[in-house]
Amino acid sequence: MHDVLDKSGAAGDCYKSNHLAGVVILAGGASTRMGSPKAELILPTGECLLDYHVRQALELSTTATHNLPIMIADNGRDFTINTNLGLQRSQATIFHITDYLSANDEKQIETGGALVAIEAALQSLVNSTELRTVQSAQSSWLLVISCDSLIPATDLWQKLTPYMIKAPKKPIACLTDEQHLYPLLGIYRLSIEPNLKHYIDHGQRQVMKFIKPIVQPVSFPKNWQYLTNFNTLEDFKRACIALTHL
Repeated sequence: MHDVLDKSGAAGDCYKSNHLAGVVILAGGASTRMGSPKAELILPTGECLLDYHVRQALELSTTATHNLPIMIADNGRDFTINTNLGLQRSQATIFHITDYLSANDEKQIETGGALVAIEAALQSLVNSTELRTVQSAQSSWLLVISCDSLIPATDLWQKLTPYMIKAPKKPIACLTDEQHLYPLLGIYRLSIEPNLKHYIDHGQRQVMKFIKPIVQPVSFPKNWQYLTNFNTLEDFKRACIALTHL
């Protein structure tokens, strides 16, 4: 890749989404500690969390030079999306995807985890006719956003894209803080799809085991500290407060 970083630290060409193949919003978690699906949590503005992430992804799609798939991976819950989110002014298609089911699995595993959703999203993009004619799997990326975060998609993409250049041999880049790696807030190069499929087909589901050898951790700003990894209503309330201070 030959893009150069602009003065703001973002990859100039990359931030225009030329290398963004699609976005997947992970909304299929059990949300046991929360007591209700995180995707249906209501922000102080009255907007549900899933609509918030779709709207942010649509904002990102306005910088794209191609039709940008926005995929909802909700493990069959079929959460509805507000149809008045601004789709008419974006280059995006919104649709639900089904978690990848390994040929070795006799039936859909209810707790298949995030990797099977990411694999399904990667497969959808790799198999896209439009992608094959416009971009290659080696230079195209999937943006992964989890529903336990309020970090806007545009901010996440801008934060991560410079590392497509700084660490070109690393096919994954994701956020990190002093204590945790956040693999479900990251970018995944499409070329890893066969390796991830092989990993899942051999009965593996552990996210950290798969990504650790191939990930570039990206430290996030302190004002993002409370915006992610919320598992209780108190955590969510704190994240909503932090969002007002962005």
